[in-house]
Amino acid sequence: MRVLMTTTPSPSHLAPMIPLAWALRAAGHEVLVMGQPDIQKTAHAAGLTSVSVGAPYYGNDSVLPYLPPGIRPLQALGRNNKEVLPGAAKVYATHARYMVRGYLDVAREWRPDLVVGEQFDYTSLMIGGALGVPAVHHRWGVDPLTGPARPIAAIFLDGLCRRLGMDGLPEPHAVLDPCPPTLQDPDAAPGTPIRFVPFNGVGTRPAWVTEPRAARRVCVTLGRQTLVTNGLPLLRHVLEAFDGLHDETNADVEAVVTVDPRFRDQVGAVPSAVRIVDPTPLNLFLHTCDAVIHHGGCGSALTATAAGLPQLVLPQLLDQFTVGDALADVGAGISLDTAAAQDDPERVRAAVSALLTDEGHRRAAAELADEVRNMPSPATVAADLEQLVSAASGRAPAPAPALAAAS
Repeated sequence: MRVLMTTTPSPSHLAPMIPLAWALRAAGHEVLVMGQPDIQKTAHAAGLTSVSVGAPYYGNDSVLPYLPPGIRPLQALGRNNKEVLPGAAKVYATHARYMVRGYLDVAREWRPDLVVGEQFDYTSLMIGGALGVPAVHHRWGVDPLTGPARPIAAIFLDGLCRRLGMDGLPEPHAVLDPCPPTLQDPDAAPGTPIRFVPFNGVGTRPAWVTEPRAARRVCVTLGRQTLVTNGLPLLRHVLEAFDGLHDETNADVEAVVTVDPRFRDQVGAVPSAVRIVDPTPLNLFLHTCDAVIHHGGCGSALTATAAGLPQLVLPQLLDQFTVGDALADVGAGISLDTAAAQDDPERVRAAVSALLTDEGHRRAAAELADEVRNMPSPATVAADLEQLVSAASGRAPAPAPALAAAS
């Protein structure tokens, strides 16, 4: 079986699909990742073959021009509510409109049996429709976006789909959902569970992981874009919260903070309890941590969830607020969703202390981790996808309803 994986041009959107790609490869199937140059490094780091189509995508061009100097998205836009989330569909639908013909050229030559696209890659649905093969979508995690966005994308892409021989934008044959059901947005359509397996890049375990540590350790990771979009002052406020921070037994609390080397000199002096490190795969050291502070990205949130750690979320835009709300609602985290709260070291300090001392937060985080472990493995889902393709081609009876179609 040949599987074509497609993604919008953000490495973080490809990352959740990589364990499924590994499972398909291990089962003997061919997997080809198709996307713009932006995602090639991530695909190759995961050991996957790829094809690059088109030019690099400069996603920050749609954000940075609207930010005054030194102002991050939360300060400029406030908390985004669900009414504004469907607007994201226009960005990705426009992207699909420009990319689909180039993608179709590759797909027609390679002739996949199955197309797997991430949740906003509408080209995957059009490729499946044009080639007459099943197309499956893979969510990032907590998903308040695709339901409201879908009708907008269907209207926006209707004419193009009809010119390609379809009756409109096809529905995915199934939606794979790596988010534990307890954490998923209640308005999200039901999906097929697939266990989240962290892929945060590749690297060598740093020596400091095995060195003696303070009684409590907190990981601070603000993702790829927070510092790019004027987030350095936010990071400084967070690090200030660790100055003299102790747990309930008066033991020291240290912070391990991932910072891209290009921003290291701009961080400035940090408290003695803070260790600044280069971006490092979180799964290499989260087992040494007691809590995580992050920006609300699905990758960071689900990696911490799989590790069973309570989380402090500092959301900046779009679905990051929903991620923070979801973790807070189940008791596994705290979300500070205003600029005033995020920029107050005392508020951050109090939130970290609560995560480290409140048994309820630790218990809820552990329950979520158990839920992740009990979800079907990527290998199980890969076998279900084999049945889906066989049924679609008429080679076998239709499989049992293990794969949930989008509603």
